[in-house]
Amino acid sequence: MNEVNYNSAMAQRFRGYLPVVVDVETGGFDSTNDALLEIAATTIAMDQLGMLYPAETHAYHLIPFEGANIDPKALEFTGIDPQHPFRDALPEKEALRLIFAPIRKAVKASGCKRAILVGHNAFFDLGFLNAAVERSGIKRNPFHPFSTFDTVTLAGAAYGQTVLAKAAKAAGLDWDSSEAHSAIYDTQQTAKLFCGIINRWQALSPEKPWVKD
Repeated sequence: MNEVNYNSAMAQRFRGYLPVVVDVETGGFDSTNDALLEIAATTIAMDQLGMLYPAETHAYHLIPFEGANIDPKALEFTGIDPQHPFRDALPEKEALRLIFAPIRKAVKASGCKRAILVGHNAFFDLGFLNAAVERSGIKRNPFHPFSTFDTVTLAGAAYGQTVLAKAAKAAGLDWDSSEAHSAIYDTQQTAKLFCGIINRWQALSPEKPWVKD
């Protein structure tokens, strides 16, 4: 099989996949039956030295799909009120269309072929994302269907911490407990954590074939 020649440092760094950090807030743990209430995504970019940084963040509140289950304990944990008049929530299909558009744009601009989801317990976020895509009948999901980068594993290796708040603090990031468990805040903090870990590793690597002198 011939090796694909990607046309940017980012594409070369991750074999043609653009890391995009995603966080979802939900009405439970069952991606098939529980409501998807919030989604946020932060694209990742690379500077001329090969260092990663969070780029754009997009976030939306979602209307629970018809028949969706919402566990009161999940709402107590997240602090979300699905009936709040100022939520400005959108149907799943519309929210996904809006959040996928800038991701597709970033994938194309980076010379990558697809996005790869970065998340803290990434299988959870990807499971809810994939379920919503299927319910919405979206044919072109920009994300790889099963591969992810999980900051639980990365932070455990880098800092000996697996809880997002503790990992963020170990990485020297600020952490506001009052803002936690909102999709936009958790996504932005996870993006900073991911970039910090990857950049720390890259600083120790003598060879960076994806960066041209």
